[in-house]
Amino acid sequence: LGAKRNNTKAFYRTHSSIILAGCCKFIKPTYKRKYTMSDNKKGSGLAKVAEPFVCGGSAATFASCVIHPIDLAKVRMQLYGHLNPGKKIPSFPALLQGMIKSEGIGSIYKGIDAAIGRQLVYGTARIGLHRTFSDKLVELNDGKPINFLTKTLSGMASGSIAVCIGTPFDIALVRLQSDSMAPASERRNYKNVFDALIRTTSEEGVGALYKGLLPNILRGMSMNVGMLACYDQAKEVVASLLNDPMTNGPTLPTKLGSSAVAGFTAALFSLPFDLIKSRLMAQKPDLETGKLPYKGVVDCGVKIFQKEGPAGFFSGFSAYYGRCAPHAMIILLSIESITQAYKNAFY
Repeated sequence: LGAKRNNTKAFYRTHSSIILAGCCKFIKPTYKRKYTMSDNKKGSGLAKVAEPFVCGGSAATFASCVIHPIDLAKVRMQLYGHLNPGKKIPSFPALLQGMIKSEGIGSIYKGIDAAIGRQLVYGTARIGLHRTFSDKLVELNDGKPINFLTKTLSGMASGSIAVCIGTPFDIALVRLQSDSMAPASERRNYKNVFDALIRTTSEEGVGALYKGLLPNILRGMSMNVGMLACYDQAKEVVASLLNDPMTNGPTLPTKLGSSAVAGFTAALFSLPFDLIKSRLMAQKPDLETGKLPYKGVVDCGVKIFQKEGPAGFFSGFSAYYGRCAPHAMIILLSIESITQAYKNAFY
């Protein structure tokens, strides 16, 4: 009897374990699957909204770090005519070479912290808002592609908003890049981007962070028109010349060729406004009179025309194009890889 009882107990224990294990095995995947699907849905929704901002800002920041020395040379060439009237403006290779000789290799990355801060704000907003607006407009158009004019208006709107957000960092960037050009007694000697922002606010007021806002907005709008409109048109032309069917999107040669064209048109359209913006942002009161060199956008444009002629509006075009074209190429090429990595990580 004792043996029978022990066998019976063992039988029930064994079968109970099997039944319990089977129930757990059946219930566990159902519970896990339900939780994961709900969680992923929420995560994917948030990740989807953030995608154009995160990927666009990352690509813009990376591009700015690569081309920063060219951007620095561009700003200095634009200010050279103002600080050295009558003197010939040096080429940007000569300017960079002179900086390295006199100030060291680190000088060509002067203001890189402000450039990164600017792209984290301006670049993120510019690309993220444009893609968000475009996607919404396609949705309102019953999923059909939007026309060229609508794309242009979307680019102009997103560029304007981004400029309004990022102008304080633009002020800090221009001042950090141009400070060493002034005589030692007139230099501001900012330590970094945050020191530039804090001192500008405390010494000149909050409004000083938005000097040159109007030409900066015009620059942002013209830049977007030059890049967005001309990139789309150039892409079609280059693709036909290279026999690229673009069935799975443009090939690398098509992207490189069309982005180079877009970089040129963006530089051509926006340089006059960029020049005025740089002059207004870098100006400071005269030591004797206490007056600023320029009263506003129109006054700045008139004085440039009177002193430097029409060609003065295109001072530093070589450096500016050398900045715009690589910047556009790096963004367009890197954003694809960044977006794919982002989707793999969060979707």
